Amino acid sequence: MADDDQQWKIPPIVQELAATGRDELPSRYVVCDHGRPTSAVASDDSIPVVDLSRLSSGAADEAAKLRSALQNWGLFLAVGHGIEPALLGEMMAVTTNFFNLPLEEKQKYTNLVGGKKEHQLQGYGGDMILSETQVLDCSDRFYLNVEPESRRLYDLWPTQPPSFRDILHRYAARCRELADGVLREVAKVVGLREEGCLVDMLDEKAVTYVRLNLYPRCPRPEKVLGFRPHSDASMLTVVLNNAAGLQVLRDGEWYDVPVVPDALVVNLGDTVEVVSNGLLKSPVHKVVANSESKRVSVAAFYTADPEREVEPAPELVSEERPRRYGSMKNSDYIRGLHESLARGERAIDRVKI
Repeated sequence: MADDDQQWKIPPIVQELAATGRDELPSRYVVCDHGRPTSAVASDDSIPVVDLSRLSSGAADEAAKLRSALQNWGLFLAVGHGIEPALLGEMMAVTTNFFNLPLEEKQKYTNLVGGKKEHQLQGYGGDMILSETQVLDCSDRFYLNVEPESRRLYDLWPTQPPSFRDILHRYAARCRELADGVLREVAKVVGLREEGCLVDMLDEKAVTYVRLNLYPRCPRPEKVLGFRPHSDASMLTVVLNNAAGLQVLRDGEWYDVPVVPDALVVNLGDTVEVVSNGLLKSPVHKVVANSESKRVSVAAFYTADPEREVEPAPELVSEERPRRYGSMKNSDYIRGLHESLARGERAIDRVKI
């Protein structure tokens, strides 16, 4: 048990708070006035839906659509990705079933260690808390390393539901195929000499994290956020979700990311922004809360080798376009991301020149 003066470091389980039926969440979740959710912008310029099967067959119009999506949004909705709807349904089902387990069972996989005094990335729970005044997200999370297999902490892989491990393993493998294909296209868009150079960064030492998210029904969605505004420390992120709530920032306005049956949300991460020397941007996004129903999602983050130094590609730096980012060790950057999140900052701002 943590010392009484350290209790603030232990985040509540939001699902348990929601189950009490209370009309208000604790003040730790209330966002300041200027950061509160507002209605998303209605626009005819919608987030593109890209058919990856047509893209892989050389369809020029689909390639143009992807280029526009990456340059204007930093994300798109992927269909024709080859992942069977049955597997998507199974992944969503085991995620939902995990969050429906009794709290005692889920706490076997807690992300609090050292007598609940220290926060680790992997495991079940909530935010890393750095101060008593930190505003918390209205969600519960479960992080796991899935690649390389040598980095898996199987003590944290649930045995309930029984099919969890097998389904997550198969789902992650199929998403990796999708990520490789998209990164080859990204390399073409920014004009890298080697089409496979971004894929090569996802070598045998690269790490894939999966984060399962539960956003319980919230009594006062106008006062809280499911997940605060942020960008991802990955090269690429692939998201499966079952309900609306994800929003992306463009030109100072928030836009809803629609839910399309069997589509996956694919967004660029900070690593691609740095390697492209800012030709492509890692989109800032957030999740708004909902008073009517819960939301479940599965996010797969494809990150480079933790020991790799990430910097702009030399061929994308010139007199006309000087270097805009410094070099960063990937492990330091990911660690800094979680600290930046807790402070409401963007980690990438630290490496901009």
